[in-house]
Amino acid sequence: MASRIENESFRHKVTTAEDAAKLIRHGMNVGFSGFTGAGYPKEVPVALAAQIKEAHERGEEFMIGMWTGASTAPELDGALAEVDGISFRTPYQSDPIMRNKINAGISEYADIHLSHLAPMVWEGFLGKLDMAVIEVTAIAEDGELVPSSSVGNNKTYLQEAEQIILEVNSWQSRDLEGMHDIYYRAALPPNRLPVPLTHPGDRIGQRNFRVDPNKVVAIVETDGPDRNTPFKPLDDDSRAIAAHLLDFLANEVRQHRLPKNLLPLQSGVGNIANAVLAGLLDGPFDYLTSYTEVIQDGMVDLLDSGKMTVASATAFSLSPEYAHKMNDNAKSYRSKIILRPQEISNHPEPIRRLGVIACNGMIEADIYGNVNSTHIMGSKMQNGIGGSGDFTRNAYISAFVTPSTAKGGAISALVPMVSHHDHTEHDVQVIITEQGLADLRGLSPKQRAKVIIQNCAHPDYKDMLQEYYDHALTVANGLHTPHDLRQAHDWHIRFLETGTMKP
Repeated sequence: MASRIENESFRHKVTTAEDAAKLIRHGMNVGFSGFTGAGYPKEVPVALAAQIKEAHERGEEFMIGMWTGASTAPELDGALAEVDGISFRTPYQSDPIMRNKINAGISEYADIHLSHLAPMVWEGFLGKLDMAVIEVTAIAEDGELVPSSSVGNNKTYLQEAEQIILEVNSWQSRDLEGMHDIYYRAALPPNRLPVPLTHPGDRIGQRNFRVDPNKVVAIVETDGPDRNTPFKPLDDDSRAIAAHLLDFLANEVRQHRLPKNLLPLQSGVGNIANAVLAGLLDGPFDYLTSYTEVIQDGMVDLLDSGKMTVASATAFSLSPEYAHKMNDNAKSYRSKIILRPQEISNHPEPIRRLGVIACNGMIEADIYGNVNSTHIMGSKMQNGIGGSGDFTRNAYISAFVTPSTAKGGAISALVPMVSHHDHTEHDVQVIITEQGLADLRGLSPKQRAKVIIQNCAHPDYKDMLQEYYDHALTVANGLHTPHDLRQAHDWHIRFLETGTMKP
């Protein structure tokens, strides 16, 4: 196989993952590529984890600050977390070992809006970026870097890091070149310019990353696949939620509040999002577009069918089957898919201008429309806010979806008061469970409560919610948003003490 290092001046920097990892030392801040299991470095983090473990066995301190695009993979988050190698982590994560270290207090975690992280790095709020470890598809003949299957914060880390380690991964299709749109004109105030995006398919940057060759201290050649997790078969709850959302969108078209081809779509990752995309495949809408974070299997199907004309994102989140399909056919998708830096894919300005329809998952919502998307029972971090806030706060329509119960019915997703606030009632417009849909637009808090309880609550909890609401009306110190503060979190306390929210 021909080398993917096509620029001669870089070839003398090729080394092993073990030797490259030795360049990372205790106390460094390291920016890693990777977004939802796509485009993360495959070998250097594993080698680094082994070296951290050996240092700890010698009684030496060795922990790093870890910055990424979003969640990564067991070979990165999992490997470094398992050896207690991460002192600080940002932004979004989903690895179970990483999650446990955060909740045990071993690793500090800053859960930052994905669009905010790059500017915070530029501003220096997180400290100095000592090293970047970035996967690329190739080093082009002109010395630029061909991006991999995710862009994330890679542009920023390549710019801001004092030193750079590159992993050149030949598993990634060489035909990915031309799919990316790397915008270099983003800036801090007072030098910000309008982001010149008026359509999801607009290309406003360049194909590849720039890099200062003097900062590149090591290059590791790899040939390993992304962590691509198969999607679960669609269940009845996911299908029901998708059907409610599609009916809602169809009615918005009938009411002339949406065009026949809708507006650009954004969806989170997971079973429900994939069910919505599957529903669109068989639905009445044509010439769809997407302005989102990740491209999933269902979106590829929509592009293949002609139902969707273009999809803009920052990364792939594909099953193994579809990852191979993308690798085999990358050239044919380059006119339909655009991968951007996440400070652009999640930027409030184009989201607002384009009128994005946002649909994200949640852990729980309360009767007034406040949403918790990050914490279990108030204190325990699950994954993080990711880009849901970027889209929710700026979308034309913002919807949140979840099954109405969890843990076999022991937990209600609709509660009197959420145990943690991520998205307030001011940003949440639509709530959907398998039970039904609550359109909260233009409603007062008490009106929202009636619609949410009636349409979205599980039958096992509907009467309990109504009882709480009726009681709150009699004891609250004001009747705008009635609460009994002594009872507002009784359901959460009962679950922690007994294992169920039911009395």
